[in-house]
Amino acid sequence: MARVAIIGAHGKVGQELMRELYDAGHDFVGIARGEEHAEDVFRLGGEGVRLDLEATDAATLAQAIEGCDAVVFTAGAGGGSGVERKRTVDYGASVLSVQAAQAAGIRRFIQISAAGVDDPTTETVVPDEQWVAYVRAKRDADAELRSSGLDWTILRPTTLTTGEGTGLIELAESVDRANGSIARADVAATIVAVLDNAGTAGKQWELTGGSTPIAEAVARLS
Repeated sequence: MARVAIIGAHGKVGQELMRELYDAGHDFVGIARGEEHAEDVFRLGGEGVRLDLEATDAATLAQAIEGCDAVVFTAGAGGGSGVERKRTVDYGASVLSVQAAQAAGIRRFIQISAAGVDDPTTETVVPDEQWVAYVRAKRDADAELRSSGLDWTILRPTTLTTGEGTGLIELAESVDRANGSIARADVAATIVAVLDNAGTAGKQWELTGGSTPIAEAVARLS
């Protein structure tokens, strides 16, 4: 059983991840911005810690996640949050979490990014400054993590959807992003499969809905 720190626990992927971790018998600490959000973590079987990632420091976050075996970064500013918060959350909070993991002596770090962010043409998919800021923030956060010296894995899903997962994905260095989508529940299940497989460290993959069972897809590339 692992103890996992979830950064952005009250996000939609974070909530699915807490359910998956509980079902898999893992313990977790959920970092959430609001008091009511931290209480939701308790209701889902974990330890909730209220911290505003935009108003804290690495030492405080390190104290909150001390004793964990792995960190999963799922935080994001969300749609309509503005250009500035894309930088302070999607990039800045990721870098802060890496620094906190290093300070707490936690080597394993899994980051949820987005498909295609290294491709310059991705910035033109949506002609909007918020989209461009989002893509650049995710791209730069991933680059920082890759250079951190931690045992990292980066998962880059295509468009996220709600509803039940299928348990079937396509996982590769690059997937066909045209009209690609994946349920958040399947992203969460993939995170747990990655956590359970040490061979996934140092790997970066895109993922989308597909035809391969999650555990098989992860094992095949590890």
